[in-house]
Amino acid sequence: MSIRNIKLFAVSVIALTLLMGCGNDTDGAYSQITDQRDQASLTASVSSSSTTSDVGTVASSSDTSSVPDKVPNADELVLISEYIPDAVIDLKYATTDNFTKQKIYSFKEPSLRYGTVKKLAKAQKQLKKKGYTLLIWDAYRPTAAQKKFWDICPDPKYVSDPSKGFTNHCRGNTVDVSILKTDGSPVTMPSDFDDFSKLADRDYSDVSKDAAKNSVLLESVMTDCGFKGYSGEWWHYTDTDTYPVVSDRSYRPKMQINPN
Repeated sequence: MSIRNIKLFAVSVIALTLLMGCGNDTDGAYSQITDQRDQASLTASVSSSSTTSDVGTVASSSDTSSVPDKVPNADELVLISEYIPDAVIDLKYATTDNFTKQKIYSFKEPSLRYGTVKKLAKAQKQLKKKGYTLLIWDAYRPTAAQKKFWDICPDPKYVSDPSKGFTNHCRGNTVDVSILKTDGSPVTMPSDFDDFSKLADRDYSDVSKDAAKNSVLLESVMTDCGFKGYSGEWWHYTDTDTYPVVSDRSYRPKMQINPN
């Protein structure tokens, strides 16, 4: 081999070696770029998922179906159990266990004006501190029910004559209540609900000491929370804030979320 050919061969070998080295570097660079691109893609994907999640959360929170109802106006009728869930409900006129021996109400959940419910909730809180809970027998009464009561018992001493005006129950700010122990056990009271005898009045001289004590406890709490008792019925309390009679056609109690 001539010197010239040897030089050409040597140059070719060197060139080939350099090309192979460059190829390896290129592969390494490509691999690094690929890794970086994949990492960027992954980061973008995570970021995108996070953004989508955040957007989804925002969308969900802006969805009207998951937004709590606004706090009701004071005059709005609301379900008592939605605001005082630990009160015991025994809605007498939704059963036959009442003086008429008939089911008068077509509903089983009692309602009151929201302003009245807030006061009743305060009474419940005070009673629970003393080891008692509210027992609710009646609350808002439709005018049609009042008319039916009068048809059954047309005696103004016990039932309001609807032709001369409706009972405060029809205003949604009056409640018939008693108390129980917080474990649900009964306590002695002057009489049963809708007792038409003198035992039902607020002259406790003719009842036992326990009955008088428990009635006075209920009365003191209810009065402190903004209610006024009716002299003829120890269980009957009316909110000192008054409201107009509720039209039966407008009675549409709504399930509300408890306010903070």
